[in-house]
Amino acid sequence: MNAQTDISMKTDEVLRVELEVFRRQHRDLDEAITALVERATGDALTIKRLKKQKLRLKDMIAQIEDRLTPDIIA
Repeated sequence: MNAQTDISMKTDEVLRVELEVFRRQHRDLDEAITALVERATGDALTIKRLKKQKLRLKDMIAQIEDRLTPDIIA
């Protein structure tokens, strides 16, 4: 795992900032994909790449949320 995606060495504050950035990027990609599909201006390869990038962001968001959310034993 590279240094940029290794969340184990980052503080909670840094992770919260990154989480918001990743969420914003995820929303932007979603809007871009929707616009390309609706207007039929994007080729299939471009749309596929954007969807993969969006999925990677979703995974990173999930990892950070898991790290920030404390484990509560019921």
